[in-house]
Amino acid sequence: FFPHLASPALGVRRYHVAPVLCQRAKVAMSHFEPNEYINYEKLEKNINIVRKRLDRPLTLSEKIVYGHLDDPAKQEIERGKTYLRLRPDRVAMQDATAQMAMLQFISSGLPKVAVPSTIHCDHLIEAQSGGEKDLKRAKDINQEVYNFLSTAGAKYGVGFWKPGSGIIHQIILENYSYPGVMLIGTDSHTPNGGGLGGICIGVGGADAVDVMAGIPWELKCPKVIGVKLTGKLSGWTSPKDVILKVAGILTVKGGTGAIIEYHGPGVDSISCTGMATICNMGAEIGATTSIFPYNERMKKYLGKTGRADIAALADEFKQHLVPDSGCQYDQVIEINLSELKPHINGPFTPDLAHPVSDIGAVAEKEGWPVDIRVGLIGSCTNSSYEDMGRSAAVAKQALAHGLKCKSMFTITPGSEQIRATIERDGYAKILREVGGLVLANACGPCIGQWDRKDIKKGEKNTIVTSYNRNFTGRNDANPETHAFVTSPEIVTALSIAGTLKFNPETDYLTGADGKKFKLEAPDADELPKMEFDPGQDTYQYPPKDGSGQRVDVSPTSQRLQLLEPFDKWDGKDLEDMLILIKVKGKCTTDHISAAGPWLKFRGHLDNISNNLLIGAINIENGKANSVRNALTQEFGPVPDTARYYKKMGVKWAVIGDENYGEGSSREHAALEPRHLGGRVIITKSFARIHETNLKKQGLLPLTFADPADYNKIHPVDKLSIVGLKDFAPGKPLKCIIKHPNGSQETIMLNHTFNESQIEWFQAGSALNRMKELQQKSS
Repeated sequence: FFPHLASPALGVRRYHVAPVLCQRAKVAMSHFEPNEYINYEKLEKNINIVRKRLDRPLTLSEKIVYGHLDDPAKQEIERGKTYLRLRPDRVAMQDATAQMAMLQFISSGLPKVAVPSTIHCDHLIEAQSGGEKDLKRAKDINQEVYNFLSTAGAKYGVGFWKPGSGIIHQIILENYSYPGVMLIGTDSHTPNGGGLGGICIGVGGADAVDVMAGIPWELKCPKVIGVKLTGKLSGWTSPKDVILKVAGILTVKGGTGAIIEYHGPGVDSISCTGMATICNMGAEIGATTSIFPYNERMKKYLGKTGRADIAALADEFKQHLVPDSGCQYDQVIEINLSELKPHINGPFTPDLAHPVSDIGAVAEKEGWPVDIRVGLIGSCTNSSYEDMGRSAAVAKQALAHGLKCKSMFTITPGSEQIRATIERDGYAKILREVGGLVLANACGPCIGQWDRKDIKKGEKNTIVTSYNRNFTGRNDANPETHAFVTSPEIVTALSIAGTLKFNPETDYLTGADGKKFKLEAPDADELPKMEFDPGQDTYQYPPKDGSGQRVDVSPTSQRLQLLEPFDKWDGKDLEDMLILIKVKGKCTTDHISAAGPWLKFRGHLDNISNNLLIGAINIENGKANSVRNALTQEFGPVPDTARYYKKMGVKWAVIGDENYGEGSSREHAALEPRHLGGRVIITKSFARIHETNLKKQGLLPLTFADPADYNKIHPVDKLSIVGLKDFAPGKPLKCIIKHPNGSQETIMLNHTFNESQIEWFQAGSALNRMKELQQKSS
C-alpha cells in the first residue's frame, strides 16, 4: 500500500486490494492472472443499489456501467448529462499508443499499476513480403521500442505480448474479455470485446494512466441506442453486414455519446466472433462502445478458448448479463436479418453504405474505378476462425474450377492462435493456392503499415477490404485509393472476379474449362472441431517484483523521448490568438496525426509533432499542409508554422468542422497541438475520444453555440477567449473575433467540462493535476 496515494481528494484505491466477494467460486479473470478474480457479486451489489435508486428496468449497458461505479449510492446518474466515476477491471494498450501511455505513467512517479494491464505489439509491423520476413524486419527496426515496452512492463507490473502474438483486440477476445467486464483500451476498436458481453471502451493514453494509477475514471453517462435483431443470418449475409447497415443508418457521428446495445431473437443466429465484428466497427459510428447480451454462443466460445469456468460463473449471474425486460432505449433501430443483404461501404468513409448488388452500377455512375487492384482480408474486425473458414470456402470453389484471384489478395490472421489453427486445418493453404499472401499477425495495411508497390502515389485505383475504416489515404497513403469495406467472403469473391461489378449472389464466373458456374454461399464452422492450436508462446509475464528493472530512454533517441510537463494556465484570458488552420470538411485523427510511416515516432513527441494536421484541408486555399503564416504572410507546412508561432511566443487556435477527431483513439492528435503551442480547438462538434484527449492535455475543446458562426471566423482573424476566470461547468465562454480591418464581433462557445476537467486545464494537463494531488496528500 502506498500512503501517498491515500488522498480522499484523489479517490485512489489501494494497489491490488479489490475485494474478492464471490462466495460461489473464485474464478480468475484470465489464465495469465490467476490471483485476479472476477467479482460478479460486487457487480450484482452495485446494480441492485442503482436499480433501487432509479426504480426502473435497466439496459444491459447500464447494468455493467453502473455496476462499476465508484460510489453507486451517491453517483448522480442521468444519461447524456452527468459524468460517472468508474472503476474498470483492466487496461489494454497497443504498442503505438502504449509508448506514450507508459511514458506518462513513468512521469506519474507511481511504482506499479493498480489494475491488471497488458501491452500488445501489433501496430509496428509493416506488410511487405509475408509474415515471417515482415516480422523479423519489424523486430530489427523496432528493437529500441520493443525493449522499452518490455522493460517498462516488467518494472510496472504490465503483461507484455511480444510482436507476432497478434492484434490486440483478438488477443483480448481470446484471453481477457468476459461477460460483464469493464475494460478500457488505448485503441478505438477496443469495443470488439463487446462480442463477449463486456463493456470495452477505447480511450487515450492519459485515461489509461488514470485507471492504472487507481484513480476513478470519468465518462459522460452514455445514452443507449438499442438495435433489435430479428430473423436469422443466412447465405452470403454475414455479421459484418449488420454493422455496415447500422453505419449507413446512423452515420459516422450518429452513435456519439451512446452505447449500441444489440438485442432480440436474431442475436442467437450470430457467432461470438461475429458479434465481436459488429461491436468492433461500432467505433466508426462514434459509439462509446457496443455490446451483446450473454448467450450460448458466448458460452461456446469461452469453452473453446479454455475458459469454461468463466462461462459456468456467468451462467449463475446471467440475470445481470442481459437487459431487464421492459428497459427503455434512447433510440431503437430494428433490422430483420432474414431480409438483410450483403453490403459494401465506401469509398473514403465507412458510412456510405451500398448493397453489394448495387455497387458496380454506383461505381460506374460516380466514376470510381471498378477494377479491383487488391483484396485484403483479416484485421481486428474480421480475422476469426469462422471468417477464414468462410473465405476459404469461397476460394475452394474457385480452385475447383481452375480459377485464382484476378486481384492481388492478402490475408492477415488476427492472432498467433488463429494463424496456427488455420495452418493446421488447411484454410491457409487454400487461401495461398487461390493467390493469397499471408501477412504477419498484426494490423498491417489496415492502419497504413503497407509497403505497397503495385501503384504510384496519386494513381486512381480501388481496393476492397474486410477492415473497419477507409478514410482517404489510410491504408496506403495514396489519396486516390478508393477503399471499400465489406465481409471477408465478399472480399474473396470480388478478388476472384476482379471487379466491383460482380455480385456473387446472382452472377456467374467462367472456369478454366470455359464453363460458367456460380459460387455457392459459403459455410464454415464458427469454431474448430479440435482445440485451437495456440502456436508459439509470445507472452511475457511481469515479475512479482520489478522494482530493480531498468527502463532506459536515451536522450539522443529518435524514437523515444521522456515527457516534460506542460505549462500551467497563467490565470489570464487567451487573447489575440492566431488561427493556425481553419479546416474544411472531414478531419479525422488520421488527418491530425497520420499513421503509416509516422508510427515509428509515437514515443517521441517532438518528432511526431512534425505530422501535425498535415492531412487537413485548409479552407483558405483548398490544400493540405499549406497554411498562411500570419506573422510572415508566407505559406508553408502546418507543423513548421506552428513551431514558428511557438518560437515567437504566440498562442494559436484551430477551427474545425463536424465530428472533428473521429477515428482512432490516438492521443498524439491532442499532444501535438499542445506541444507546439496550441491552446484552443473550436469546432461544430467533436468525436468523443478526441474531445477527452484534448481536455486531458490542457487544451480547450469548444463548440460553436451556433454552428453557423463557423463562417464568421476567417484564417486571417485573431481570437480571444474571455471569461476564463469564471470558467465553470455548463457556462458558455465568450469569443471575440478581431478582423484585419479592425472590426470585431462576439460569438458564444459551448463546452462539456466538469469541475475536475476544469482543474486539468488550470493545472496544464490531467497528469499535472494528478501530481499536484499526490504532493498535497503526501
